[in-house]
Amino acid sequence: MKRSIRDLDLGGKRVFLRVDFNLPLTAKGELSDDTRIWRTMPTIEFALSRGASVILASHFGRPKREPGRRLSLRPVAERLEELLGKRVAFAPDCVGEDTQRMARALRPGEVLMLENLRFHAGERKNDENFARSLAALADVYVNDAFGTAHRAHASIEAIARLMPAAMGLLMEKEILYLEKILERPEHPFVAVIGGAKLETKVDVLKNLTERADAVLIGGAMSYTFFKSQGIAVGTTPVEDALLGTAAEIYAGAKEGEKLLLPVDHVTAPEPRPGVPVRHLSVDTIDPSWCGVDVGPKTIELYRSRLLKAKTVFWNGPLGIIEMPPFDEGTNAVARAIAEAEAVKIAGGGETLATISALGLQEKFSHLSTGGGASLAFMAGEKFPTLAALPDT
Repeated sequence: MKRSIRDLDLGGKRVFLRVDFNLPLTAKGELSDDTRIWRTMPTIEFALSRGASVILASHFGRPKREPGRRLSLRPVAERLEELLGKRVAFAPDCVGEDTQRMARALRPGEVLMLENLRFHAGERKNDENFARSLAALADVYVNDAFGTAHRAHASIEAIARLMPAAMGLLMEKEILYLEKILERPEHPFVAVIGGAKLETKVDVLKNLTERADAVLIGGAMSYTFFKSQGIAVGTTPVEDALLGTAAEIYAGAKEGEKLLLPVDHVTAPEPRPGVPVRHLSVDTIDPSWCGVDVGPKTIELYRSRLLKAKTVFWNGPLGIIEMPPFDEGTNAVARAIAEAEAVKIAGGGETLATISALGLQEKFSHLSTGGGASLAFMAGEKFPTLAALPDT
């Protein structure tokens, strides 16, 4: 196990706390979900209770693609101030003389949030000089940003080699849960993998088909598997470049004994609410129609597997959840997992949104804040973040 914030002497220290406050925005640029803030609150409060001051640092969006003013962390600092119930000072930059002055002026119990790390190219380049500028702001470093733990960026990897470092409480919890189900799961271990793109889940599928007792597939990516087996998919989008990969994964899962594909589906002339739908076996589809959700037989098949499970990992929707009623398959699977008497872990933005909308959060053992990171971990990737942290 890597060193935890619990192992550090924090009294009178300035803690550089790397968090993942990359929150979703509405079309108007307003924060639409503050889950990642309150999930990091225990670490912030722990440091403050031990007599430390806290300097919070995060990336926010992709500044190269979006206007800088839209990606300022100031609104996030204001929201944190409301949740924390105390003043959160805001630095106009994450480095520089003014920021250094604000950091040096911190007293125990005070909080400072830095401006968006990605306003500097050195962050994503893992530039050591940029990391040194960040490290100069504090006495110790704590990483609680699991959502970016698979990235070798300056505030995540390089800085951890420059000062006393440890993982935060959220990072610790994420790693403990994911490591447990990957290395020491209680069987039957059932994984549900959905979503649009097979490309982002090839490695995790290969790893899970070796470790899990069953991998249940859904979403648009299932149609790439169908086409790889010569099954017509109508106008449903598929990843033609991955047909060979899909066939390889399916064959590697002992001819489907471990990897289960939908047996029926909901089809429509186009993915739009209010259109007529048909419930058909997966080998039947009108050439001009597309698949929009798994069908009732698939729901029952998957439900039966999930209710027998002792460990469940879920990432990705099984239908077009933003267009009811094409969310019925995903909702049914969410309820089945919630009902199962198992260790249950879910990750991914759409997955967590479904769980939240159904009010099932308390029925899950752990909700991962990092969809891409949790997939990378389950794929067996080695995280540069963890490699940079010292062992206990």
